[in-house]
Amino acid sequence: MPTLKESFWDPIAGFGVTFRTMFRKPVTEQYPFEKEPTAPRFHGRHQLNRWPDGLEKCIGCELCAWACPADAIYVEADSNTDAKRFSPGERYGRVYQINYLRCILCGLCVEACPTRALTMTNEYELADNNRADLIYEKSDLLAPLLPGMEQPPHPMRLGETDGDYYRNATGAVDDSTASEQGGNQQ
Repeated sequence: MPTLKESFWDPIAGFGVTFRTMFRKPVTEQYPFEKEPTAPRFHGRHQLNRWPDGLEKCIGCELCAWACPADAIYVEADSNTDAKRFSPGERYGRVYQINYLRCILCGLCVEACPTRALTMTNEYELADNNRADLIYEKSDLLAPLLPGMEQPPHPMRLGETDGDYYRNATGAVDDSTASEQGGNQQ
């Protein structure tokens, strides 16, 4: 035979959440029309960055693909020549694909990149009605050309060697070198 607590109090306690929220004003998100800003370090869609002259930062090392736990990145490298140069290094990523059906947006690929070629944007609307459209190619991932940039292939404009690019011996201000220089001052 059920006790008084089991037959009387337990059903009332079970409806406690319902009774507490019944007379509150509902919170409605107007998502497609009013988008809330994301956190500054939000992990969203990937972007392949460029140097200030327009050359690609990706050197085709495939470390991002090796670091990806979901095996969502495919990179195929090719050699640069003086006549056809896409990045300051010896190689560049000729084929670069990210399969967003597999990607878990963890950011390990960004941490593995030695040239900071791969970063994650705040873009989070990646849904599509076609599975093939969720495999982003290099053209979808490359950062747009800003004013003053030249469409690759072209010769190196910011220095004589690839080391000039990586050591920032070109005089261009980079976020990483600016923070390192600011941190060393006392």
